[in-house]
Amino acid sequence: MFAPVDNTARVHAVVRRLGDAIALGLLADGEQLPSETDLAAHLGVSTVTLREALMALRQQGLIETRRGRGGGSFVRAPARPFDLDERLRPLSAEELRDLGDHYAAIAGAAARLAAARSLPDDVRRLRRSLDEMAAGAPMCRLDGRLHLDVAAASQSVRLTREEIRLQAEIGPLVWAVHDLPDRRAAVDAEHAGIVDAIERADDAAARDVAESHVLNAVQRLIERRLEL
Repeated sequence: MFAPVDNTARVHAVVRRLGDAIALGLLADGEQLPSETDLAAHLGVSTVTLREALMALRQQGLIETRRGRGGGSFVRAPARPFDLDERLRPLSAEELRDLGDHYAAIAGAAARLAAARSLPDDVRRLRRSLDEMAAGAPMCRLDGRLHLDVAAASQSVRLTREEIRLQAEIGPLVWAVHDLPDRRAAVDAEHAGIVDAIERADDAAARDVAESHVLNAVQRLIERRLEL
């Protein structure tokens, strides 16, 4: 959530990034944000840009700022949850498809290399995420972590950085569609398929399952967008 934002419309990008994180529960109610200097550095924006974004978030009731000792910016849980349809409206089906193609290529490449290069500790981390998913932990936290762990297991710094960037861009949409009642069982099976293929060092299967996992989610997003 704190990866650097794109150069265009930076205030809007920061508001969208932090707003999504709050609406999805990645930032908990009452949680204190990093200092303005640290947060601006993480996001790759100026402190002026960050302050404008924080002002917009305060106007939306998503954060509150406390002055004095022990002060700072604190998260306020939104009155309504993440609105998938609202987030989809500005995006065309063509944009979603193009973004999905790119994300599938990155996820597939990372999974293929993870199957070839992963160490036992990498697999144990992936299995732990699967166990937490089975126990009902929030998908928005675990899906992102699982994909980042796969990318890390690929031992490719560039792929891992691109995974982080893409999760910041499309992650909230994917997590929201994963949590739809008719998708959760299929998503769990896809996650297990990726980890199983990595564990048995089947690089072709790992790539195929990871690609289809992303493309299935994006197809649902496109279908939902066309219904609006």
